Amino acid sequence: MSEWRRDDFHGAIAMVADAVGFHDHIAELVQHREELLRLDRKRCGGRRSTPWGQSQSNEIYADGVVFHSTASHGGFKLDRARNAKMPAALRVAGGWYEEDAEWSKVAAGFPHLFTAYERRHAEKTLRDYYPNCWEAIHGRFLKPGESVENDRRLFHQKHRQDWVVVSAIHSKDHPDMTDCIARLGGRRDHGHERRFLVPSREYVVGRFGFVIDEVRHKEV
Repeated sequence: MSEWRRDDFHGAIAMVADAVGFHDHIAELVQHREELLRLDRKRCGGRRSTPWGQSQSNEIYADGVVFHSTASHGGFKLDRARNAKMPAALRVAGGWYEEDAEWSKVAAGFPHLFTAYERRHAEKTLRDYYPNCWEAIHGRFLKPGESVENDRRLFHQKHRQDWVVVSAIHSKDHPDMTDCIARLGGRRDHGHERRFLVPSREYVVGRFGFVIDEVRHKEV
């Protein structure tokens, strides 16, 4: 590893802070590859209709657990018997689990079919996208900072009566200000709009939006 150079690589699948982080990341990937060999997943042909189009390739994780890839998307198909064995909190009716986030439910339901690397990412994905499912199978509530979706819900719950910016642009008439359109609770689909001028140095959008301070921010 000490002889590797930037030109030896193409693309990236993670961000690391330093050399130690890079070493740990590579070690995890090596373990992942070794575990994949032991799992002995099998690729097979055959086309099948999926919710995302016709499958182009399939990978069998176990009897009744197959991953289907299409031209645009993909996901797992669990047969009736396998899907019935899924924890009720994770089960998707019909047995189709898309590849962006729902795959984490399959990994949580059948962890022995996945590598440690995959299980770690599945656990984070489940927390971030399906906090209620995570809480149901772990028997505890998530704390602030443990789940993106849960934190989003807490933010909107806390600021449902506050004016949250939904769009903003640098003001032409006031160069040091940002012209903001805000809605109650940050709801974009409906509701009355109000317009505020916010000093540009203050306008730093947080993870879920910028909250107007009606005392300090001038309404236009």
